[in-house]
Formats: sequence, C-alpha cells, structure tokens
Amino acid sequence: QVQLVESGGGLVQPGGSLRLSCAASGFTLDYYDIGWFRQAPGKEREGVSCISGSFGSTYYADSVKGRFTISRDNAKNTVYLQMNVLEPEDTAVYYCAAVRISAVQHWCTEYEYDHWGQGTQVTVSS
Repeated sequence: QVQLVESGGGLVQPGGSLRLSCAASGFTLDYYDIGWFRQAPGKEREGVSCISGSFGSTYYADSVKGRFTISRDNAKNTVYLQMNVLEPEDTAVYYCAAVRISAVQHWCTEYEYDHWGQGTQVTVSS
C-alpha cells in the first residue's frame, strides 16, 4: 500500500511552534519529491514547502520563508515541517504529498503531486 499519514497539528497561539510529521509506507521517500501544502477555507491550496528526493533541494513559499523548515529522516521514512513564529494566517489544513522523481524537477504545486495524505488541522489563534 502507498500511504502518507500526517500528524502534529493542533491549536497554538501566535508566535508558537509546531512540528508536523509525514510518515510514508509502501514506498521509500528517497525516490520521491515531497511537499507540504495547505488550504484555508475559501482559498485555493498552496505549496508551503517542498524537498527534492534526488538532490535534497528545498523550496519555501515567501510567506513562510525564515519561519518554516522542511527536513527528512530516511531511517524513519518520514518528512517533517518545523513551523516557528506561527501567525493566524498560517491557519489551514496541512497536507503531505509525494511524486516520483523525474528528469525534470517538479514545481511545488499541488498539480504535480500524485499521492496525498488526509491532512492535519493547524489553528493559530489567541
């Protein structure tokens, strides 16, 4: 089975931190590009951060650059998203997604990704 399971979401005050985890099963993340996406009510899904499975290069949306960090633990077949200095605008359902690597690098956009987790809710509110 190919499965991605997110965890780590919850309610946090502005300025707080959360670490999201994306555990993969049925395939090894070494051969996949991994992305974190989020969708708030009334807004389209956007790419937050992506990491290349071939070279390890990373992408961050301008809105989270300097606050969020994406990383992987190959031994655990898990990808993380460390979120610091959270803002109310970060409130959304966060999804982990994967796509097999190819000769052409994938853009950090939902249309490029094949496998998706079910999402985890992140709420930033005082």
